[in-house]
Amino acid sequence: MAKLTRLRAIRERRALTQEELAHLAGINRVTLNTIEMGRSEPRAGTVRRLAQALGVEPADLMAPDPVLDALEEKALAAAA
Repeated sequence: MAKLTRLRAIRERRALTQEELAHLAGINRVTLNTIEMGRSEPRAGTVRRLAQALGVEPADLMAPDPVLDALEEKALAAAA
């Protein structure tokens, strides 16, 4: 399963706290935090519950984030 690169941005646009989204999705807030931080990759069922709670498609949570992509490119260029 891919990392949910857009999860935090979508949650914040919906003006939800981690606690609120975790409650809506039926998961633990600590679990949500580790997913948002990229420290763990959620199971497919968790992705579906998060997407449903946010009113988006699961693929929307995994879509590339142009800002993160640009930052990664800058970091790679600086390291070269």
